[in-house]
Amino acid sequence: MRPLQMVDTKTQYHKIKTEVDAAVLEVLESSVFIGGKVVSAFAENLAQYHGSKHCIPCANGTDALQIAMMALGLQPGDEVITPSFTYIATVEVAALLRLKPVFVEVDPKTFCIDPVAIEKAVTPKTKAIVPVHLYGHAANMEAIMAIAKAHNLFVIEDNAQAIGNDYTFSNGTVKKTGTIGHIGCTSFYPSKNLGAYGDGGAMFTNDDALAATLRMVASHGQSKRYYHDVVGCNSRLDAVQAAILDIKLKHLDEYIAARQKAADYYDKAFANNKNITVPFRAADNKHVFHQYTLLLDGVDRDGLHQFLADNGVPSMIYYPVPAHRQKMFDAFGGSNFNLPVTDWLTERVISLPIHTELDEEQQQFVVTKVLEFVNR
Repeated sequence: MRPLQMVDTKTQYHKIKTEVDAAVLEVLESSVFIGGKVVSAFAENLAQYHGSKHCIPCANGTDALQIAMMALGLQPGDEVITPSFTYIATVEVAALLRLKPVFVEVDPKTFCIDPVAIEKAVTPKTKAIVPVHLYGHAANMEAIMAIAKAHNLFVIEDNAQAIGNDYTFSNGTVKKTGTIGHIGCTSFYPSKNLGAYGDGGAMFTNDDALAATLRMVASHGQSKRYYHDVVGCNSRLDAVQAAILDIKLKHLDEYIAARQKAADYYDKAFANNKNITVPFRAADNKHVFHQYTLLLDGVDRDGLHQFLADNGVPSMIYYPVPAHRQKMFDAFGGSNFNLPVTDWLTERVISLPIHTELDEEQQQFVVTKVLEFVNR
């Protein structure tokens, strides 16, 4: 059996090595490393894949979120509603811009932000909602957009973990996550479903004026070279990464299908265990399984984590400390938020290996070891 990894980027690379190597060499031969045709072509192809009018690449997913908040004109003291059960980048950028993160609960089944909690948290100072499509499952965007419309709020989708997810509205309309809100943000960190061989990110919007502002903010606030209209930053996707991502984009649906197949295997293996709840899959979206996360009941989660490590099975806890309990948010009153569902989840979730290269032998070994600990 091949050694287990949370994400096997090396084996995946070997399957597309010829394509990737040729694309990278072409960039090296051109010596156009920043901007240029390769970056533009990738942005156009990704926008087309998403059904989005504009795709603006940037340096990473965290920058994407920050640039989005800057482009929307959010000001210090403005409130941004966000889940606490998320990766820190989602709310870190709000704090960096001196906005006020307002942490709300998540749905205990989907792990995504709860629209009922959003509605209760809206105040006259609220300016934006940042739903996170956690682990690859979509948040309830239909309800979230209705709330945003009712209160005249911006919606910034954190789509770093759910690229390729199809969300279906009640009227049958289907849209990709990341293209439903005013701005969608994603990450190309190597472990992502569409991962670079370095770092990268992108923003999506269907608003022409907003797209122009996003481009300006990402490029030192300039509308044309050396003419700076707004305060911006420097956040660029380099051509080498764009070339690699453009190759991998052609395989993205195949990668998603492989992750879903692996998730199906796990689901079946754990289906009848009373101590394990497998990931929920709402009918309105296509879970793309950036992570395969179990919810444990009556099981020593940290003990299982260590047991798996001792037996050569990697696992991860996403996330052991929710954002509102992080020291960095003490100044924002993080500890004042009462989020029992979030706290409950952080003590019970564990993520198993899931990636495009998992084979049945590896998965059987993972399942055997998990059940060995849970059932003893």
